[in-house]
Amino acid sequence: MAPERSGEKSIVFYDIASAPPKRTYAPNPWKARLALNFKSASYSTAWVELPDVASTRTALGVPPSRKFPDGSDFHTLPLLHDKMTNQYVGDSFDIALYLDDKYPDGPRLIAQGMAGVTKAWNDRIDQLFTRFVKLCVDGMPLNPDNADICRQTFASRGRLMGWDGDWTVKGDERGDMLAEFQAALGELEIYYSYTIDMQRRAESSGPFLSGEQPTYADLIVGGWLGYVHETLPPAELAGFQTWHNGRWGRIWRALAKYADSTK
Repeated sequence: MAPERSGEKSIVFYDIASAPPKRTYAPNPWKARLALNFKSASYSTAWVELPDVASTRTALGVPPSRKFPDGSDFHTLPLLHDKMTNQYVGDSFDIALYLDDKYPDGPRLIAQGMAGVTKAWNDRIDQLFTRFVKLCVDGMPLNPDNADICRQTFASRGRLMGWDGDWTVKGDERGDMLAEFQAALGELEIYYSYTIDMQRRAESSGPFLSGEQPTYADLIVGGWLGYVHETLPPAELAGFQTWHNGRWGRIWRALAKYADSTK
């Protein structure tokens, strides 16, 4: 990465603040944080309370990167400010592209010519995991000082996304949704079979899509795995880690060295 000026970190990473101790929990900030750590970036974290996300982006002059189905603005994080170039990047996928472009030293996040395919993978993974967000909502580590406002924000967003009704899933409904989640991830796990020695039926080259070394495609999945690990109840998380011969637990453990959110 580029040298720092006057001992300051060259990049400021804006992340959604959790309850103390502050840590990353939302999927898209996880994607960006994993990417920053993968690139050994020199950065510090600016923690933003969820009710302040829209005003923070507006004050920095960064337009929303997403829209609700009705066309209204969807202000969210992550957001990156590179002091070396004075550029702001306000979307997790764009952050990955930016890091590869401006800081080409070391391993690439996205191979040359693979941006379009990786964006399609990102959209596919988002669509899959978003179907099961209700399993995790109650476990989100919200700051108790503004938890009620945060829940109101989620409810409002949910209505704009067409998700009316109770966000709490319990009993048989929860069991059914967990089974559906496992089945959906089973379809995703098929893609990882191409890193398996088909004769010995044993992993020969690591848990990632390309073997030992992760790429941004793996960090996209990792962002959602980070969310699941922060929010799913312990007993369900223990079960989740055993699904599909422990695939998802192995991936998250292999990404642990990129998961530091204390910077």
